[in-house]
Amino acid sequence: MLDIQRIRNNPEEVRKALQKRLYDVDFSELLSWDQKRRSIIIESEELKAKRNKVSNEIPVLIKQGTDVSQLKADMKDIGESIKKMDSELKDIEKKINDFLAELPNIPAEDVIAGGKENNEVVRTFGKKPEFSFSPKNHVDLVTSLGLIDYERGVKIGGNGFWVYTGDGALLEWALLNYFIEEHVNDGYQFLLPPHILTYQCGFTAGQFPKFAEDVFKVEAGEVNDRMQFILPTAETALVNYHRDEIFNEEDLPKKYFAYTPCYRKEAGSYRAEERGMIRGHQFNKVEMFQYTLPEQSEAALDELVGKAERLVQGLGLHHRVSKLAAQDCSASMGKTYDIEIWIPSMNDYKEVSSCSNAYDYQARRGNIRFRRKEGKKTELVHTLNASGLATSRILPALAEQYQQEDGSIIIPEVLRKWMGGRDILYPKKK
Repeated sequence: MLDIQRIRNNPEEVRKALQKRLYDVDFSELLSWDQKRRSIIIESEELKAKRNKVSNEIPVLIKQGTDVSQLKADMKDIGESIKKMDSELKDIEKKINDFLAELPNIPAEDVIAGGKENNEVVRTFGKKPEFSFSPKNHVDLVTSLGLIDYERGVKIGGNGFWVYTGDGALLEWALLNYFIEEHVNDGYQFLLPPHILTYQCGFTAGQFPKFAEDVFKVEAGEVNDRMQFILPTAETALVNYHRDEIFNEEDLPKKYFAYTPCYRKEAGSYRAEERGMIRGHQFNKVEMFQYTLPEQSEAALDELVGKAERLVQGLGLHHRVSKLAAQDCSASMGKTYDIEIWIPSMNDYKEVSSCSNAYDYQARRGNIRFRRKEGKKTELVHTLNASGLATSRILPALAEQYQQEDGSIIIPEVLRKWMGGRDILYPKKK
C-alpha cells in the first residue's frame, strides 16, 4: 500500500511514477476525502475536549447549587455531533483505504517504463544446446521416459494437472532436495506454512482485493474478510509470518524459505508450445523471503537474484537474467529480476524465478515494523521474495537440454545422489 502522506505532499510525482506501469490515476477525489477526514478529526477532537472540560465542571457547579440543565442538554447535543462525526469519519476512511488498496506499488527509479517489450536482459549463462539429431519436445520425452502421466492427471484433476510417476517423482523430489539443501547451507530458516490462508494474508501480500478472483477459494460465496483460500505461492504465507509485529533493528534481516505446492486459478494456455507442465493449476516451488532494514533491501535483492541464478547454474542449464519493465512487475513489487530458462522446443525462455523487492508496500499493508537502537519511533521494514526455484519449467528444460539421440536424458550431477547414483534415464521399453 502506498503512503498517503507521500501522495498528499507530491500527488503529481506519484501519478507520473505510476504511469511507468501504464497505470493512470486521478488523486483529486482521494485528496478531497483526505482533507475532509482531517477536518472532521480536528473538529471532533475540539468537541471532545470541550465535552471533557464541561463534564468535569458540572459536578463542581452542582455542588455550588448552579442549574446545569442547559449544560447537560448542550453536552447531549455535542455527544450526538461526535457520534455523527465518528460515523462519517469511518465511512471516509473506508473510501480512502479502499482507494489505496487498489493502487500498485511505485516502480523503483531505475526500473524502465512500459511493458514486457522493454524488459532488459542483463546477463546469460551458457550457450543454447545444439543437437546433431532431431530433438524432441519435453512432453514426448517425459512421456516416453515414464516420468509424467498427463492423461491420468487430467482424469484426476482436470485440465492443467499432471502426475509425477516413478523416476519422474524421484527427479522432482531430487530438485526440491537440491534447492532445500542449498538454502539451509546459506543460513536461511526452513518453514512449512499452512496451505489454506485467511483473507488478510492475501491483502498483506498485495494480491487482494484486486486479484481475489484469481485464487481457489475454500468455500463458495462473496469475497470478504472471512474468506479462506489456497495459497498461490508460499510468499503469501511468508510475508504474513511477522504481520503486526515489531522487530528490533539487530533482529534484521530475517531470511526464510518454504516449500509448498502452488495453486493458481489462471486459465491454462492452449497453444501447442505450452503443452504439458509449462502452465498449470498446481506446481511445486521453493520460495525465499527476506525482511530487511530499508537501507539493506537493494543488497538483499542482489543476494536473492544471485542465489536463484546459482541454483540454475548448478543444474548446468542455459538461462538468462532479465530486469523487468514497470508494467511487467507484479502489482506489489517495485523492482523485479526474472531468471528465465531456455526451452528448445519453444524456441523461447520461460521464467523459473522472479526475484522482487516490494520495499515498504507489503509492510504497510501488514503493519510490519522495526525500531532502531537509537530511537523510539518505529519504521516499516522492507520485504523481498524470490523463487528458489519453481520446478514445473525446470524439469521440461532439463529434459530438453539434456536429451540424447536415443531418447534418454542425462541427470545433472548435483541431483544424482537423490537418484540412486544414476547418471542417465532411459526410455521405457514398450
